[in-house]
Amino acid sequence: MYKAAAWIVGGLLAAVLLALVFTLGYVSSDRIGDGDSSGSSSNVNVGNVLDGDVDFDTLQQIVDILRDEYFDREALDEELLFEAAITGMLDSLADTGTFYIDPTSYELSLGPSGSFEGIGATVNQQDNNIVIVTPFEGSPAERAGLVPGDIILAVDGESIVGWPLDRAVLTVRGPRGSEVTLTILHLDGSEEDFLIVRDEIEVSSVGTSPPGGVLRDEAGNEVTDVQYMRILQFTERTPGEVEEVVRAAEESGMRGLIIDLRGNPGGLFDETLDTTDLFLDEGIMLIEVDDDNDELVFRASEGGAALNIPIVILMGPLSASGSEVLAAALKDNGRAIIIGETSFGKGTVNRARQLDDGGALFVTIRHWLTPKGVQIDQVGIRPDVEVTPGLFDPLYDPFADVQIFSALDHLLGLEASTQPVPSAAQ
Repeated sequence: MYKAAAWIVGGLLAAVLLALVFTLGYVSSDRIGDGDSSGSSSNVNVGNVLDGDVDFDTLQQIVDILRDEYFDREALDEELLFEAAITGMLDSLADTGTFYIDPTSYELSLGPSGSFEGIGATVNQQDNNIVIVTPFEGSPAERAGLVPGDIILAVDGESIVGWPLDRAVLTVRGPRGSEVTLTILHLDGSEEDFLIVRDEIEVSSVGTSPPGGVLRDEAGNEVTDVQYMRILQFTERTPGEVEEVVRAAEESGMRGLIIDLRGNPGGLFDETLDTTDLFLDEGIMLIEVDDDNDELVFRASEGGAALNIPIVILMGPLSASGSEVLAAALKDNGRAIIIGETSFGKGTVNRARQLDDGGALFVTIRHWLTPKGVQIDQVGIRPDVEVTPGLFDPLYDPFADVQIFSALDHLLGLEASTQPVPSAAQ
């Protein structure tokens, strides 16, 4: 069962490496820090900026009083007070797309290219230990000989037993070309020091290995004429990686394509639309609505990479934002059916602004609608065929994935149907 657990954690990129894998959602093509300087924080009196008579200096006054008079002053954590004040302010907006990311979480996140600098391994925390889940193929961690199950006892001679996961990851990470020594406890009880030279690690956004390693139908038969493709998130690399997979699938005469979007939190704006465009020759992909209720329509261009292959999309409750854009566009344009569970429901476009403290503020700048003009924010997209349990359900078995079974039943049954390609349910 280890392979099953590794696939699930690896599929999520261990959350540690992404940090924001779920909350980032669907990010505007405006890069962090670009544009006018008004997006950055500065030492201004907020009360002079916002309309009204609210004096935000009161927050500082409260902190000063607590610092001087609170009976348990040693328990005060001013950083937590600061972040709680920000969170409370943003929570009052009743908009899940506008939120603050603290500096540590933001530093742990992947950049738009889907890369980071470090040793190249996903890790998890078990009890008080930091455990290697899997080294990335070709990474410094793999070349050094780290294997799944190894426990990191120390970094450069300093014990990390009992450390929080984020602190351990930030300590192991470092600039490309720098060295780090890890003291490792192997599963056989032996200890060993590894000197590893950090490198830039590129994390693929697309995978073709299904849960359990082999695509099988419900009877246990291996299926070789249906292409499986999982999109983990939408980064700068996604359109090229998807195009390579789907062109090969069409050229080899595959009978169908399964696009697994379960757990996909979204990603970059342009790259989401470029990926969607690969499957369409015409039609609306997305409608954006601004604060004046003006609409901007994004249409598919002619000549996609995979216009004929039948498609089934797998979705679940953690499929959000960009993944919902792709699913809705293919469904509404009659290119795919959706199997699984209702998606998360994040119909906002966000702009990220890096702040002086090293964190970031994500601001909702627009809402988006499906090609048929449906607002899915906080509602989600219902599947054409509801099938449970899903990928993150406690009862899920990667070697008996009932949602994949349903997708295969549909795709392999098309030849006996009058329906040449999957289409959205009426």
